[in-house]
Formats: sequence, C-alpha cells, structure tokens
Amino acid sequence: METRPAATGKIETATKGAVVVGSIDADADGLPDAAELTTFGDRENFRRWFTGIAEQQFYEASKEWNEEQRDCAGLVRFSWREALRAHDRRWLARMGASYEAFAPDVRAYTLDHSPTGEKIFRTAFGAFRESDLKGETFSEFADARTLREFNSEFVSRERGAARAGDLVFFHQPHARKYPYHVMIFLGAARVEDEDAADWVVYHTGTSPHDKGTVKKVRLAVLDHHPDPRWRPVASNRNFLGFYRLKILQ
Repeated sequence: METRPAATGKIETATKGAVVVGSIDADADGLPDAAELTTFGDRENFRRWFTGIAEQQFYEASKEWNEEQRDCAGLVRFSWREALRAHDRRWLARMGASYEAFAPDVRAYTLDHSPTGEKIFRTAFGAFRESDLKGETFSEFADARTLREFNSEFVSRERGAARAGDLVFFHQPHARKYPYHVMIFLGAARVEDEDAADWVVYHTGTSPHDKGTVKKVRLAVLDHHPDPRWRPVASNRNFLGFYRLKILQ
C-alpha cells in the first residue's frame, strides 16, 4: 500500500488500483479526526462519564487513581482516560463499590483502541501528521499548561458559555514552577446540586509532590474567594477562562 500527501491537506491511499481519500486532521487542531467524538451522543456520553468520574473523586477517590498522579491536572487525566474505557462489571469493581454507570459508553472508540493508543494527550503545536505517532508529540502525561495549550480550545471568560466537561484555567505567575491550575466544570452536579448549575471540581495540589485534596464548589462561592487571584471573574487577569476539550469540538 502506498500513501502520499494530497494537495487538499488530506491523504490519498492507493490500494490495488483504487484511491481512497480520507482526512488526517481536517480542522488542523493537532488531533487526528478519528480521535474526535463527532456524534452528539458520543460527546454527551463522554461529558457525563468525564464529569461523573471527576465528581466521584470528591466523595471517594478511586484506588485506581495513582496517588503520585494526584494533582490538578492529574484529576483531568484520570477522569478523561477512565471516561474512554469500557465500563463493564470489571471496571466498576476496579473503581470502587460506590461507582455506577453514569451513561452509555462512548461508541467511537475505547482507550484500548484509541487512534493514538494510550498516548491521548498532545504535547506540541501544529496539525496532526502520522509521524507524530512515532515520536513524543503524544503522551500519556499532560500538565495543566499542556492541557490548555494543546488539548483544549478557549471558549469564553463568561460562565454562561461553559458546558459540562469544560476546563477552567488560572495562571498564577508568582508560582514559578507550577503557575497553571485547572478545574473541571460540572455545571449541574450529580450529587447535592443545590439546584445550581455552576459547580466545579478540582484538586488543590499543584504538583505530584503536593498531596492536596479534591474539592467540589460552586463558582458563585469562588467569586468571593478571600484571594482575588482565584476568583473566576472576567476582571481577574489570573483567570484565563473556560476551555473545551478538542475531542469535543
């Protein structure tokens, strides 16, 4: 089989005299098109698993979440990876007695059959190329900055534009080693929602060496955080806004 670049930005694959044209990265967002969840059902089911798993860590941290990976970005990585697994009885048993099925599984692919393997996080700028799969362009690890710059896209600094599963980023330049912090926007919480739709969940640790804890709180509460740098309001320059995972775009 012979593969050659096409002038349209797609690839042409010649097989036994026939030519099949397929997109590599039609929107040039750095992810192969096959990694993006293109149906409404898959996007919504991913959101429900992603946010449900993240919220559950507040009530009972799963033993499957490596303690050395427990920081703010680690909560995103863990929830993302687990959201893409097959959620059968074995998965439920591994996660813990309090876990349950939050939604149907994503149908496009599972983590075991991801277009990029288990290296689901992009780590560099640029459109996707097949050669990316052979180097370090994709990784099993992503810190908060990497999640923001290469794996999500800016939506707004206004919470009215946010959807469940969006990421909330802060930048604190005074914390030189780990200046970025990320939260997961839940919208309406599954448990104890207080008839509110502005919940977030996050880990307070900024690095694997900061044990921290998982918190679940409303943005309306964070609006009055004693340190103005942590208020999710447009007037706070340390608040970067809401970002949407590229696989949901």
